[in-house]
Amino acid sequence: MLFHCNLVILILALTLDCQVYTGKIFGGHEVTPHSRPYMVLLEQHSKDGRTRHCGGFLLNENFVMTAAHCQAESYTVSLGLHNVRGKAIQKISAEQAFPHEDYSATDLKNDIMLIKLKSKAQFSKNVRPITFADQDDGSLPQACSVSGWGRSDKNSRLMTLQLMEVNVTLIHNEWCVTEKLYCSKGESGPAEGDSGGPLVCEDGKAYGVVSASGELNLDGSKIYCFTKIPPYEEWITSTLESAENI
Repeated sequence: MLFHCNLVILILALTLDCQVYTGKIFGGHEVTPHSRPYMVLLEQHSKDGRTRHCGGFLLNENFVMTAAHCQAESYTVSLGLHNVRGKAIQKISAEQAFPHEDYSATDLKNDIMLIKLKSKAQFSKNVRPITFADQDDGSLPQACSVSGWGRSDKNSRLMTLQLMEVNVTLIHNEWCVTEKLYCSKGESGPAEGDSGGPLVCEDGKAYGVVSASGELNLDGSKIYCFTKIPPYEEWITSTLESAENI
C-alpha cells in the first residue's frame, strides 16, 4: 500500500522543553538500568536560555548520532543515565554538530546528525558504543526496539523518569523505501522527546534514527518513521574522518 506520511501532524519532531522530564515511550516498558549503555540524553540549549531534550546514541569515544531536527545553539550529552533525576556517569559538552547537508526541516528528509564531543567518552560497563548497520539488502530487520526518555501519556506532556523501551514491527511500504526510512505502524512506538534515539534490531546493531510520527492519509492510523542508517554509511564515514581533524 502506497501512502504519504502527513508531516503536518508531527509528534516526534517536537523536542521537549525544560519544563518537563523526558521519560516514557507509548506502550513501552522500563529497561533494566544501564542495559542500553549506548543511550544518550541530549540537552539542547538555545540562545534564549531554554533547554530541550532529544535522544541519541554513542558511536565511538568522540561521536554521538541523533536526528538533524534536534539542532540547537549548543548541547550537553549525558552518558550512562537511567533515571533523569539521577546522576549521569558522564556529562560532556558538544564541540560541534554535523547535520546532514541535505536535511530539510520542512519534510524531515535526511534527518540524521553527528555530534562531536569536546572530550572523549570513557567506556565502562554503563557507557559503551553501539555498532550501526552498514548494509541494506532490501529486507526488513526483525525484532526491533526503540529506547528513549520521551513522553508516555498521550494526554499530557509530563514525563516519567526512567529509560523506556518499546518493541516495533517494521512494515513493507514503497513510500518509506523511497524516503530512505524504516516505518512501523500502530499505537505503540516512540513519542515526543524520543527523537534521535536508535532503532535497534535482533543483531544488536542500530538500523535507524527516530525521526517523526504522523498519520496515514488513507486510514488515519499512526505511522512511526526512522531514518535508515545504511544509505548514509558513506556520509557517516566521511563526516567522522573530516571531523576528527577539526
